[in-house]
Amino acid sequence: AALTVRFLTRRFIGEYGDMEFIYSHNLTVDGREILFHIWDVPNSQAEEGSSEEKRIQWADSFVLVYSICDRASFNILPLKIQFIKATKEGQSQEKVPIVIVGNKRDLHHQRVVSSEEGRLLALSLDCGFYEVSAAE
Repeated sequence: AALTVRFLTRRFIGEYGDMEFIYSHNLTVDGREILFHIWDVPNSQAEEGSSEEKRIQWADSFVLVYSICDRASFNILPLKIQFIKATKEGQSQEKVPIVIVGNKRDLHHQRVVSSEEGRLLALSLDCGFYEVSAAE
């Protein structure tokens, strides 16, 4: 949620509840107006099942965010990505755009997941990869 709000408002808010939101946002990219619809789902609500399949069918692309300070948030990514690909690519031959984002880069002293691990995971699953800090 912090990363989504930072993208939408350019502000950092550190604490969020465990709620799901859909945001809409217009952005001009290379002279073209792009309308984003962002379905921000906390991990605690992102369980595999019919509601998760609806979210996946709804989306055109995916940004999966983990904390570099939380190994568990990183470890669930391969299963999430496999579920997304099976659900989305099973219907078409098109590759679904997925980006893995390691957040909290500013908390490097609390890091438990290395940048290299993130890059290797993204490479092995054919995803994009970035490390960011929503706070900075």
